[in-house]
Order: sequence, then C-alpha cells, then structure tokens
Amino acid sequence: MSNSRSGGQLVVDALQVHGVDLIFGVPGESYLPVLDALHDSPIRFIINRQEGGAAFMADAYGKLTGRPGICFVTRGPGATNASIGVHTAFQDSTPMILFVGQVGNDFVEREAFQEVDYRRMFGPMAKWVAQIDRADRIPEFIARAFQVATSGRPGPVVLALPEDCLSALATVSDTKHYQPVQASVSVKQLAHFRQLLGAAQRPIVLLGGTSWDLDACQHITDFAVAHQLPLACTFRFQDLIDNRHANYVGDVGIGINPKLAQRIKNADLVIAIGPRLGEMTTSGYTLLEAPKPKQKLIHIHADAIELGRVYQADLMINSGMKEIAETLAEMAPIEGVSWGSQVAEARADYLAWQKEPSIFAQENAPLNLWQVVQEMTAQVPSDMILTNGAGNYATWAHRYYRYGGFRTQLAPTSGAMGYSVPSGVAAKIIHPDRTVVTFAGDGEYLMNGQELATAVQYKAGVIILVFNNGMFGTIRMHQEKEFPARVSGTELHNPDFAALARAYGALGEVVTSTEEFAPAFARALAHTQQHQLPALIELRYDGNLITPGATLMAMRKTAQSAGK
Repeated sequence: MSNSRSGGQLVVDALQVHGVDLIFGVPGESYLPVLDALHDSPIRFIINRQEGGAAFMADAYGKLTGRPGICFVTRGPGATNASIGVHTAFQDSTPMILFVGQVGNDFVEREAFQEVDYRRMFGPMAKWVAQIDRADRIPEFIARAFQVATSGRPGPVVLALPEDCLSALATVSDTKHYQPVQASVSVKQLAHFRQLLGAAQRPIVLLGGTSWDLDACQHITDFAVAHQLPLACTFRFQDLIDNRHANYVGDVGIGINPKLAQRIKNADLVIAIGPRLGEMTTSGYTLLEAPKPKQKLIHIHADAIELGRVYQADLMINSGMKEIAETLAEMAPIEGVSWGSQVAEARADYLAWQKEPSIFAQENAPLNLWQVVQEMTAQVPSDMILTNGAGNYATWAHRYYRYGGFRTQLAPTSGAMGYSVPSGVAAKIIHPDRTVVTFAGDGEYLMNGQELATAVQYKAGVIILVFNNGMFGTIRMHQEKEFPARVSGTELHNPDFAALARAYGALGEVVTSTEEFAPAFARALAHTQQHQLPALIELRYDGNLITPGATLMAMRKTAQSAGK
C-alpha cells in the first residue's frame, strides 16, 4: 500500500502488517488519530482502567504468545503508570512494544503539558527507545521495534508518537513482516558440551528464560530423558516442563527445597539453558559462587552480553532456545554413563517437598491453604493457566501446584505487585477456552483489582482467589526477622472483596474454612463457564501462617533470641 495516509493510519496499518490482533491500553487525546484508525481495523483494542494494568496485560500477551504485547498509553502520567510493565518485561525478557502519545514537535523542550523525555525515562529499562518525528518513517520505526523486541534476548521497546506526526499525511509503502533472529550453537561448542557432560558425575539442568515454544520444551524434555538428567526450572519458569514428568525435580527460586539447593551446590556440572542466573535463581548468588563457580558451568543464553556478565562459565553458548533445544534433542546418548538413580532421588525429594506441611495442624487453622491447592487441582484441567503477582501467598502456587507444561504459568520475575489480576484477565481474553485462575494477595489485589471491570466488559471468565491475611505479608515477615514485635507500615484494613467483586458484576464469595472451598470453587468454575464472567473467592485466613514452614510468631521469637 502506498497511498497517502495519516500518521495514525500508518501506525495501525503497520501493526496489521506485523500480525497484531490485540492492543491493551488507556485512551488519551495525544493519540486520537490512532484511535480513529482502529475504528475500522480488525485489531481489538482492550480498554483498561489504569495504564499499569494495560502494560501488565501486554506483558502477559508477550509471555503467552511469544509475539510482542502491544500497549498504548497517553503522555506523561499515562507513560509513568505504564513504566511498571516495561520494567517487568525487561527483567522477564518479554517481547513488548509500548506506544506513548507525545506533545507535538512544535511544543517540544518547553516542558509542555505532560511532556516527558522518554529516551531518558525508559532508557535503562527498555531494549530501545525512540521518537518518531516524521510520518513517512512510521513503518520503518515500527518494523525495527518488532525486530528488536523479538530478536536475541526479547524485551520491551518504547516508541513515542508526537501529535503532529500522527496528524500529518505521508505517502510511504508498508514494510514486510518482521523476522526474529536468534543465534545457534556451533559444531565446536556442541563437541565441548558433550565432552563436559560425558565427564560429569553429578550433572543437573536448569531451565529458564523466554523464547521457548511447545516444540522446544518437548525437545529439551526428550534430551533429558535420553541422557537421564534431572531438570529443574528457574524462578517463575516452572511451566517449561510438565511438573508431573519423572525428570522434573523442582523449582529454583525463592523458598527453594533445601535438598534441591544442596544438590545444585554438590553438582559437578550445571547446565543452565535460558536463565540469566540472577539473584532469585541463584539464591542471592550462593548456589553458584561468583564470578567463578565451584561447579563446572555451561551457560546457554539468547543474549551474548548476558554470558559472562556475572559468572565465568566453562562453556558459554549464545543461542536461541528453539535452536539449542532441537540440537540437543538430536544428540546421541553418551555410552557407559548413567545418572538415572540421581534423577529418581531428586524426584523423590521433590515429591516429599510437596507433602502437606504440619503448620496447619499445629496452629489448628480452620483454612488449610495446602488443601485449597489440592482441591483446586482436582477440579481443573492440566492446561489451566495459573497467574500470580508478588507476595508470600504465591508460595502456595509455586511450591504445591504442578504446572501442566508450556504456558500454564504467568508470574513476574521482577517481583512486581499488581501483576496477578491483569495477567489473569489477559490470559482469559487470549485463551477464552482455557481455565484461568489467579492467585492474588490482599495488598497486591488492590493495586490493579480495578481490571476486574475489564474482565466483566470483555466477558473474561477468570477465577480470582484473594489471599486475605490483613497485611503486606512478605514485608511483615522480613520486619519480624529484623525488627521483631515492632509492626510498622504493614497492617491493612481491607474491604469486603467478595462484595466488591459483585459490585463489578462478578461472582463473589468468602471462604473461611477448608470445607467451604471445594464447593465454592466448583460454583466459580460453573459461573465462569456458563456466563463468561469472572468469579472471585476471598480466602480469609490467619496472617500468622505466613509460610508453609514457619509462623510469624516463631520468626519473632527466633529473632528476639538472637538479640534483635
């Protein structure tokens, strides 16, 4: 197409060229020409209630599809609200493009109404930030944005759209569809890989990162089975292998199984495929010593800059996940070497870690959160998508739910609160035929709970479980460890979450005992299926039950005994 078009029309046409089907955002007068062009476009514009929720939904889209999640926000306050989603996409390596309306070029550098220099604002947390000042360059810039967001280590791109550029007319041709580019392993590197693996007595594989797809996950599972290797998944990437698989031995992140942590420390070869090996994955850089680990280390990552950044690995391979997984699946097993007994031991440790904690019986708790997860699991299909944000409540998902395989988990490795509800709503919009359940803390829910209105508007039948313990639990836990019995700034006075949900038009119920949960969850499932509307179950429980392994009061006593 080469006829004269407005900048707004050029933006929408470029998005169609690159296969965009959904946009998340909050409307603003700074990009009205884009909104007008969307009126006659097949692209769906999902109207959010706050830009942070919109950006989180775009991140969720990027995680679920592997294609860039698209978010549109207005200038100034809209962009600052959306920044949390950009930061999350950057730390999580999620492909995403944020379009921000901008003041016209005739007003620039005057600190005009809501003017911000987005290059300076987003520079440290995006792969590329640019401003399109000429309408005839819109197709070029947008093609580059898709290319950058998806190639190598995926991540967010930010494009600023000045008002005068969107109103201007230009005659310019459309571009081709973007083509993600990934590196791949060399023959020499593969030979070195095989040499290190053949010499190992206690190897373990750590999976993580993005750019995986269903085939790649199957290939890497086939590799582990053929070579009898234990597979662990890094922080919030537990869905890269079906957790019911015999080679899956647990997750490596916050609240790691101590036996798994010791197994990694005792390993003589760690094969890290995809993860950045950041703070959460390495338990504060203790599972692997920096910069030179005691274990032999093979580190495979999509970004060459990430390799050697913290750890000096014995073999560093710059490769996309699809490329390395397919190659390793074709590698013939090494003769005379067997680690099958180690896989069985590690798997047994994982299953033991899954058993019911004694804390509920000890505290005579009316609501058993371990049992809640068991009852939920019994009622949902294996391809259910489970989303959560940040907080101690997420432990009940990460430790006790068995993710059914690729793209059944959505959670921020950035540790961002407020992610749970937007990601759950987005997941149900993207996959309306799949069951979606969201775990949200009480403090976390109120950061983006307004997106429940978005769920009602678009008939996204997500089920939300609000874990209400009347506090910012994670911070309170650390508070009791460092400043015991000096509670400050962590108590919450909450609304009736169930009544609030009903006010939005969703089903809302309150559960205070274990016996109440299973029938309440069954009603929520039936409601979402019959009415295509969301349901919320508020779980009211004792905040003293802060983790599966210890109560707040026990932590307080321990800290006091230590003289804190």
